[in-house]
Amino acid sequence: MENNVFEQMAKRYDTEERIELANIIVKQVRPELQNSKSKSLIDYGSGTGLVSLELSDLVESILLIDSSKQMLEVSEAKISHKGITNSKVLYSDFTQETPEVKADIVLMSLVLLHIPDTKKILQEMFNILNNRGKLIIIDFDKNDKIHHPKVHNGFSHEELKERLLEVGFKSIATKTFHHGDLIFMNQDASMFISSSKRS
Repeated sequence: MENNVFEQMAKRYDTEERIELANIIVKQVRPELQNSKSKSLIDYGSGTGLVSLELSDLVESILLIDSSKQMLEVSEAKISHKGITNSKVLYSDFTQETPEVKADIVLMSLVLLHIPDTKKILQEMFNILNNRGKLIIIDFDKNDKIHHPKVHNGFSHEELKERLLEVGFKSIATKTFHHGDLIFMNQDASMFISSSKRS
């Protein structure tokens, strides 16, 4: 019975396109988590856990944080369905209030583009990271074909780097790793990964 509910919910959210994109992202993030077996990871804006639950073997613990209870219900169902023992969920929206949480690594996968005040959220991420912690951002490169009142049209690497430096991050590396057809608001787009350290 439970499995049916899980399957239905996951099917609704986890479309083939989303799963395919998540797998591309997972491949890119895995090398960033080498030697992280003793580290804690927060997946901020985790959605249904498509990315971070595929990384649970690389870290000590994962906390999936999202502002959608429904998404987290799907994540919880996956966690119990797959027997993942080191992952939990937390319902929270850092743009409203930041809970008392800390982590060695924070992952934001296709989340920043939905947050109007990017500097404020990056500051929050900096604050929840432990010393020498790492912020990994996956998002879309700036795309002039996209105009949407609620979504940034991607980010230029320079602009993002500037913001990360402003909030206190160091040694920032950014690279574009994937070009896809119709992956961003029905437009062809490219994605980048950015990795920044908190000293």
